[in-house]
Amino acid sequence: MNLDKIIAVRNNKTVYRDGDRCLKVFNEDYSKADVLNEALNQARIEETGLHIPKIFEVTMIDGKWTIVSEFIKGKTLSALMAESPDKKEEYLNLFVDLQLEMHSKTCPMLNKLKDKMNRKISQTDLSATVRYDLHTRLESMPKHNKVCHGDFNPSNIIVAEDGTPYILDWSHATQGNASADAARTYLLFWLNGDIEGAKSYLKMFCDKSNTAMQYVQKWMPIVAASQTVKGNEKEREFLHSWIDVVDYE
Repeated sequence: MNLDKIIAVRNNKTVYRDGDRCLKVFNEDYSKADVLNEALNQARIEETGLHIPKIFEVTMIDGKWTIVSEFIKGKTLSALMAESPDKKEEYLNLFVDLQLEMHSKTCPMLNKLKDKMNRKISQTDLSATVRYDLHTRLESMPKHNKVCHGDFNPSNIIVAEDGTPYILDWSHATQGNASADAARTYLLFWLNGDIEGAKSYLKMFCDKSNTAMQYVQKWMPIVAASQTVKGNEKEREFLHSWIDVVDYE
């Protein structure tokens, strides 16, 4: 395997290109269970018919777990937005349509979003009262079983040379409420410093999906709390502000 061409470097993994294959190599201390879960998620999502890179194998390279999948030649939606700011609305339309297409799918074997969020809220350093309030609010939210990405942002969409958009990175995929997934995407725009983009995205998502904006906003403190478990200090501070501004019912 050729590990010469680096595509991306993340906190705990490095992504390489080897011809028509993409190698995601995880750090030695990365959880084996998490690697296998990501590969399983990706294999299950393939069966929904969504355009995603096909998975070839899970292997070890130099003692590091590696997911080998199809390499998609193209540009990320975030790169296209940066290159052509005048086309941002057009790209945002594509982005939301893609998310709605994903939400139209079901995948019964995926982990449940509510279970994952309950677990994450329990792991936070929030006070017992706030954790209780968040668990209660989460339980009161309608139960759905739509495919949710969990990290749906423009850098995880690659537009191939033939114009087909592919959705990458299924490590956080669950089945649950689409508005929770939208709340996460909204917060990701904010975390990226694109506040106007966040507002435009949310309005477009609510218009196209016929969802009340207040409903998505009800998910934001829950999603923000579940995200505080990871991320850097600055991100955690920002996410805490979203938990604090809420008037708990």
